[in-house]
Amino acid sequence: MSIEAAKDVLKKFFGYDRFRPLQRKVIEHVLTGQDSLVLMPTGGGKSMCFQVPAILMPGTCVVVSPLISLMKDQVEGLRTNGVKAAFINSSLSAAEQHQVENDFFNDELDLLYVSPEKMTSQSFQPLLKRAKVNLFAIDEAHCISSWGHDFRQEYTQMRFLKQQFPDTPIIALTATADKITRHDILHQLDMASAKTFLASFDRPNLSLEVRPGQKRFEQILTFINERSNTSGIIYCLSRRSTEDLAEKLQNAGHKAAAYHAGLSARQRSEVQEKFINDQTPIVCATIAFGMGIDKSNVRWIIHYNLPKNMEGYYQEIGRAGRDGVAADTLLFYSFKDVMMLRDILGKEPSAQTDLQLAKLERMQQYAESLVCRRRILLSYFGESLKKDCGNCDVCRNPPTYVDGTVLAQKALSAIYRLRQSEPMGTVIDVLRGSGKKEIRDKGYPSLKTFGVGRDIKNASWQHYLAQLVQLGLVEIAYNQKNALKLTEASKGVLFEKQPVKLVQFSTIKERQEAEKNQVRKRTADAGKQDELFQKLREVRRNLARDFGVPPYQVFSDATLLDMVKKKPMNDREMSQVSGVGERKLYRYGDFFIDAILDHLTEKRGQKGSTYKLTHEMLKKGLTVEEIASKRSLNPATVYSHIAYLYEKGEPVDLSNYISQKEVDTIVQAVPYVEKPIKLKSIYEYFDQAYEYYKIRLALAFYNRNVKKVKPEN
Repeated sequence: MSIEAAKDVLKKFFGYDRFRPLQRKVIEHVLTGQDSLVLMPTGGGKSMCFQVPAILMPGTCVVVSPLISLMKDQVEGLRTNGVKAAFINSSLSAAEQHQVENDFFNDELDLLYVSPEKMTSQSFQPLLKRAKVNLFAIDEAHCISSWGHDFRQEYTQMRFLKQQFPDTPIIALTATADKITRHDILHQLDMASAKTFLASFDRPNLSLEVRPGQKRFEQILTFINERSNTSGIIYCLSRRSTEDLAEKLQNAGHKAAAYHAGLSARQRSEVQEKFINDQTPIVCATIAFGMGIDKSNVRWIIHYNLPKNMEGYYQEIGRAGRDGVAADTLLFYSFKDVMMLRDILGKEPSAQTDLQLAKLERMQQYAESLVCRRRILLSYFGESLKKDCGNCDVCRNPPTYVDGTVLAQKALSAIYRLRQSEPMGTVIDVLRGSGKKEIRDKGYPSLKTFGVGRDIKNASWQHYLAQLVQLGLVEIAYNQKNALKLTEASKGVLFEKQPVKLVQFSTIKERQEAEKNQVRKRTADAGKQDELFQKLREVRRNLARDFGVPPYQVFSDATLLDMVKKKPMNDREMSQVSGVGERKLYRYGDFFIDAILDHLTEKRGQKGSTYKLTHEMLKKGLTVEEIASKRSLNPATVYSHIAYLYEKGEPVDLSNYISQKEVDTIVQAVPYVEKPIKLKSIYEYFDQAYEYYKIRLALAFYNRNVKKVKPEN
């Protein structure tokens, strides 16, 4: 088995001409039968590292996956590509599970996805030993380590794989693991000799931005309005926040839904399905949402609150732009979020509390920093960037610095006179001369520093005090109700007039306005090619309904954009589009070719000519096969033209292609399938007895003569 054979599999099933550099190295290593630990960012192509060898090697690859929804999504995507894949989990009936187990035993599967509980169960062990397993793939491998951010107890039992199947290679994969977590994964899996493959964690297509947390909803509304007709996720810290925010967005005219653990399983499933199928483009969710989704066309991520750690933040923003197309991420930050998270961690102390607090502090530093954000993010995962990224808010709009020495002296003096016993909010109240009762009751109006900073707004003081913490001039005593304390470095500013440079607060608003202008420019540039792209999206949406799959599993946004660029007009040209494999070319290709031809002829004032051309050829007596040959189309597309023409009232004789008995039989099934009517539903209703083109023709008859209106698909 060579890498050239693997490249053939890549093109045939996935539609790509070449591997990414590290993918190739991993696959070559796996094909030699050796163990691997693979770290790649979300959207970096981890799955291909075991899916391609699984198809190529004799036997079945058993994949351990932690979420039912993720299994379902990945298996559906593989089947759409023509790969023999299945899963076993609690969503299957006993009969369905038995069928999958039979297929596994009889070597009729390329990949079998199972939960960690299923993998370690006593009932599964005998089958695992009798079946022909070519590879074990452990996805989300960071779950095995207590040092990771998403530890799962059931993962720790995976050590038995190396012990009971010493000759079967293991590949462990994760998108988020620092150095200590990586070592622990290898130890827990007993894979001391495994080779580690570490991809760049850089996702240059993701734009990174952090904003102060004031007036979040107004900012979110503007952000979403600038990105209409796109899918995105807003992560919130609490269940109530998800519901309140979703309701506000709905009231503002957006299709949005809340997702959290307090909803029933049915409600969560419904929200997820509608999001996957582009019916509900916006989901306001707690952090669990998105882990089980392979949706490639999420175009933006918003964090309403500060995440608990960099791993979680990186994993969550990684759910945007998985297709490699540009995507935006926005993080709102306030000191209040930090205090809230510290309180949450403090209420549930454990052996990992100190580690969790340290990781939260790193997250805070990222949010407060005013240097290239991508450099900070990559540095956390042990990777250095040689130059600033140019695609974060700091790089696009560098901050303006001012002499903040006097401001710093006022703040430090206030902290000192408050006996270093009050939190940031009280310090600001004293600086601004607040008339609050609690300030008066404590006698603070008599302090010399009372009101010395009343000319500076509350939000500005929060910004400046946070910088003083970053500069090491102030520290927060978390064990003393978050009191602000002076440091050794404070003396230089207070008594030796050491200068202090601070980022001017007004520049934040200026930078945000500059960001908005750049978004408008990107939107305007995208609009130049938007017309054909939107038409192709509509074709994708209709096909997704017909075949009962999510739109992005028909083709990704990246593939549609490549179609816009290349404008393929026949099968040969369409096969050169990135992401178009053999199965998808046969099933979907001609529908997109039709849309492109229609678009081009419309530009020349010849609307609908592709259908007219087929009609003219039919009137000349050409057969479907002859028309397909002359027009370099798939016969299935010609049949779809015939169905369209008949439904529009053109004098087309359907009896040349389908008998009246077949029409009547198919039409009789319409009341018994789910609405809106899907070709796949009728296809499965008759146990695949009728080909798709006959179903399409029969539905054309139904819509013209029975329903009398255009179908909902």
